[in-house]
Amino acid sequence: MRDDVEAWTRDRSYRSDAWTAAQLVREKAGRRVSVVLPARDEAATVGLIVAAIREQLMTAVPLVDEVVVLDSHSTDRTATVARRAGAVVHHQAEVLPELGDRTGKGEALWKALHVTTGDLIAYVDADLRDFDPQFVVGLLGPLLTDPGVDFVKAFYDRPLHSGDVVLPVGGGRVTELVARPLLNLHWPVLAGVVQPLAGEYAARRELLEQIPFVADYGVEIAMLVDVVERGGLDCMAQVDLGVRRHRNSDIDALGRMGAQVHLALLSRLERHGRVVMVDEVTPTLTQFVRDGSGFVPVTHDVSLGERPPMATVAAYQRRSRTPA
Repeated sequence: MRDDVEAWTRDRSYRSDAWTAAQLVREKAGRRVSVVLPARDEAATVGLIVAAIREQLMTAVPLVDEVVVLDSHSTDRTATVARRAGAVVHHQAEVLPELGDRTGKGEALWKALHVTTGDLIAYVDADLRDFDPQFVVGLLGPLLTDPGVDFVKAFYDRPLHSGDVVLPVGGGRVTELVARPLLNLHWPVLAGVVQPLAGEYAARRELLEQIPFVADYGVEIAMLVDVVERGGLDCMAQVDLGVRRHRNSDIDALGRMGAQVHLALLSRLERHGRVVMVDEVTPTLTQFVRDGSGFVPVTHDVSLGERPPMATVAAYQRRSRTPA
């Protein structure tokens, strides 16, 4: 690890219990805080997360100003459960409909910028189990107490559910097999980021609205690269949230995620002038499943869409000029 990265890892890595919600309320200084949960078929968990945030971070102390759920084409009761728990719910396809709708988590994160009001925005995945509102407190801590920090990434232990056995670590397989090796090789300045694909992070609106959003699973690694290229390592911090429990994906799904993470990083290598692509990448992945006669190939489209910086969108510009 480079000396500057080692220094950043030492000086800009925190524990979430370094702050209390009451302390951060005193640091808000009139700024608004939005918590965004992108959700697709998360009826089993989204309501519990929303209710915990509202009870402990809105009612008990006024740290969070709004909880917004971006429902990404759920086929279950995600929207109903979230609304009953007290979230403001927006259906992804109904936000900026004139610009169409794309598949993937990044689309929900991008569209959330248009329907939230916070000066600070914290993103939290909607499939978390045993959710602790201190997650949100930890993510907001560096932003509210250090004016030099614009972007905060979470890190944590990730238990792996394997049948009836729960291993204390072992989740984050795409991180360890794809994202971390690629970042160390191509962006060694990011080698100190413990969880580069973490779904929990927070940032200042003025930063988020200036960067593009990859529409699918590559959104986290692309955002990480774009942030460090824009503001340098010193504008970033990371916070240890303890343990994160969620639904583990199967190995085939992880393979597709890995392909999209690789494509996202390739796009950043090209965007930031580090490589020149002489051939177009074929955005398909063939995997094999066994049926009664043997292994059968199944080909998936793993192409990435991308949205421009929200600040360049005319409807968002009009919204931003409208008096509160």
